[in-house]
Amino acid sequence: MRTSISVWIILLLSFQLSAQEQSKEEPYIVPSDPLVQSNLASWQDLKFGLFMHWGTYSQWGVVESWSICPEDEPWEMRKGPYSSDYFTYKKAYEHLQHTFNPVNFNPEKWVKAAKDAGMGYVVFTTKHHDGFCMFDTKQTNYKVTDPQTPFSANPRSNVAKEVFDAFRKENFKIGAYFSKPDWHNENYWLPYFPPKDRNPNYNPEKYPEKWEKYKTFTYNQIEELMSGYGKIDILWLDGGWVRPVKNSRGAKETESSLFNQDINMPRIAAMARTYQPGLIVVDRTVSGEFENYRTPEQQLPDKPLPYPWETCMTMGDSWSYVPNDHYKSAQTLVHLLVKIVSRGGNFLLNIGPGPTGDWDTAAYNRLKDMGAWMKINSEGIYGSEAIAPYQSGNLFYTKSKTKNNLYIFLLQDEDQIKLPAAISIPVNNLSAIKKVSIMGSEKSLKWLLKDGKIEIKIPVALQQSGILKYAATFKVEY
Repeated sequence: MRTSISVWIILLLSFQLSAQEQSKEEPYIVPSDPLVQSNLASWQDLKFGLFMHWGTYSQWGVVESWSICPEDEPWEMRKGPYSSDYFTYKKAYEHLQHTFNPVNFNPEKWVKAAKDAGMGYVVFTTKHHDGFCMFDTKQTNYKVTDPQTPFSANPRSNVAKEVFDAFRKENFKIGAYFSKPDWHNENYWLPYFPPKDRNPNYNPEKYPEKWEKYKTFTYNQIEELMSGYGKIDILWLDGGWVRPVKNSRGAKETESSLFNQDINMPRIAAMARTYQPGLIVVDRTVSGEFENYRTPEQQLPDKPLPYPWETCMTMGDSWSYVPNDHYKSAQTLVHLLVKIVSRGGNFLLNIGPGPTGDWDTAAYNRLKDMGAWMKINSEGIYGSEAIAPYQSGNLFYTKSKTKNNLYIFLLQDEDQIKLPAAISIPVNNLSAIKKVSIMGSEKSLKWLLKDGKIEIKIPVALQQSGILKYAATFKVEY
């Protein structure tokens, strides 16, 4: 098919305008509290964390919460015998509470796998948009500890507390995911009106008493989490369309509300920090003082970002458990970790537990493989910072924050790394070198610094050692 020059010009201008819009971003506000600053700095040094989306929806193997949202989006499609009628489907979905019984729930097993993989923090879904609570809230009966839920009879039924306690014992930072919208709550989606989309099905300014009740409900639930679940390091708030109307950074048209959904974040954050001094608050996509770090979702930024950030991404194709999900390879995951860290970010990797309370075997295998790589190469990951030139071809750079060490990661397409006899590595502003080596080998390599490049000779024995997988790390001490 042929396209006229005028059409190409229009398309090009549209693309440029779109790119300009995407590049616009509200300024990041540095937290003023020294305790928050300290917590944020130590979180940044951890680099690698575990995310878990889990709820009653795992029994159907469907997308978390979104299938009860009446919007025409691909990820919101209803499936199964109830899918032809929205109200029948929603009733059946909510009835999943009556069959949720994850008898194989064993958070210590997850802790071991995550720790062996080199993870240092966890973010767990205490409540997703559907409103089902994985903690023992007093604000609703729609929860894992209610007698209507079979698992309530289990001594470990307060799932969020069990997860937080287990990971905290192994010195993980603890993050509580909490959804600001609650599609089960009668003051968010009023029973009188049918829901129209992800937003309230009424104007909060027209029914202020309803919205005030919802604000109180939200405040009380967050207070429960902040006061009764031990040390919490991160409050990870989702549902960025719940915000004052004036705040709209990054919102798509479907996420933009016609209504002012102000839940009084200053009051919530102040309360939370009275219980949890130094708490990192992540009010996702809502620019301002309560977005202490930013969270590109399922994305790898193409350059370092000038503020604290974290890529949250699924290990499989879905956030929640789906039978026979396609899990990313260990090589892909290692490469993602390297690329994210080289651009100054953290990697929050999601695994969705299944209906019986365990992960897919593939998830354990991926973490085991990542752990084997981390045991050799993590020195260039933890406590590192981005450094120019950041990337040169298949080479990615980090620098130690505390030592004069530069790390260059060599990524290849094959699982097994095949080192060349010689390699030339571009470097910036490096005038003197003490030693060059490859992580996993104590042997010092022969090198020459010339014209802004390190020319490295690699002995045959190291080329053929077969010990390096996924990515090799050159360590340059200067």
